[in-house]
Amino acid sequence: MGEPAKQLPLFPRRDWRAMTPLEIVGLLLLALLAGAMWREVVWRLRKRQLEQAAISRSRSVLGGQFAEQLAPFLPDFPADPTEARFLGSPVDLVVFPGLAEGNPREIVFVEVKSGNARPTAVQRRLEALVAEGRVRWKLLRVNLPR
Repeated sequence: MGEPAKQLPLFPRRDWRAMTPLEIVGLLLLALLAGAMWREVVWRLRKRQLEQAAISRSRSVLGGQFAEQLAPFLPDFPADPTEARFLGSPVDLVVFPGLAEGNPREIVFVEVKSGNARPTAVQRRLEALVAEGRVRWKLLRVNLPR
């Protein structure tokens, strides 16, 4: 067996009940300081995680917005890009098949999604309204002062 561990003169081993009030206060302050430092470390890590998550969401949103505007020019777009008009919200595009020849045959609302994105509640409701035929034409005349 080896020698017993040497005692550091600063922290001699003794019964904790024999500590002076000043030593107890010192240990309590040390514990509070350690706790505060730990909270700071945890807070900084959490803040970094939140920032990274926000950056990731922002990239996804920007990528989706880019895809929405670029969609008519992608190879798998189901219509002539010159017949598509970008709205952005609440639907991304309105396509008028046949417009390029001067004879539109129908009106198609197109919602572009990327990744795992799903339609919003409003977009699902608009889809239902179109399916129910609850779409109409309204002409608005505006009289401008001369």
